[in-house]
Amino acid sequence: MKIVSQSHEWITPLNRDVTLKRIEQIARTCYKSEGAIKPGSDAKMVAMLCKNHHYAMIEHISLSCKFITDRGVGNEIVRHRIASYAQESTRYCNYSKDKFDNQITVIEHGYTGKKREIWENSCKQDETAYFDMLAAGATPEEARDVLPLCLKTETVCTWNLREWHEVLRLRTAKDAHPAIRKLMIPVLHELQEVYPEIFNDIEVVA
Repeated sequence: MKIVSQSHEWITPLNRDVTLKRIEQIARTCYKSEGAIKPGSDAKMVAMLCKNHHYAMIEHISLSCKFITDRGVGNEIVRHRIASYAQESTRYCNYSKDKFDNQITVIEHGYTGKKREIWENSCKQDETAYFDMLAAGATPEEARDVLPLCLKTETVCTWNLREWHEVLRLRTAKDAHPAIRKLMIPVLHELQEVYPEIFNDIEVVA
């Protein structure tokens, strides 16, 4: 059994210059003010759009990101719409194969002491049961019934910028699940660094 931490990987590069220029070009179609485009006008335009909650313009830009987390958090992530998802499938992935190092992988959530001992023992028992099911002739989609909720999964999410804003507003909030907060807060900080005009109104409360 392998234990790994949650992480994320951008599939779409975060490119401030390209993104803001595209949003400005699209938005100025509404006013037929393309002639006002000049150096620096894109950032001012996007800031104005977001300040006025004219979010329809930022819906034209989408970003894709791969999240490595557990099945429980993954189930929360895919609740968000409008979106496209590609998720590691326990129906078709057979963790007894060499490409999975013949073991299951679970997500680290920082348990210590007695809780850590109980958690690790439970995961190991689930792994044994999974391989026993396969050995008894079960298909991967049958054997997955004994896998733990903390099983690692990889999910690629594609959301437009308005949906990214909504996802991060909800999933970094103080009352969000601790595991999804831990996953999403670094993502928010990265987007705030590149696109402050869009994401700086989201505040993370400890």
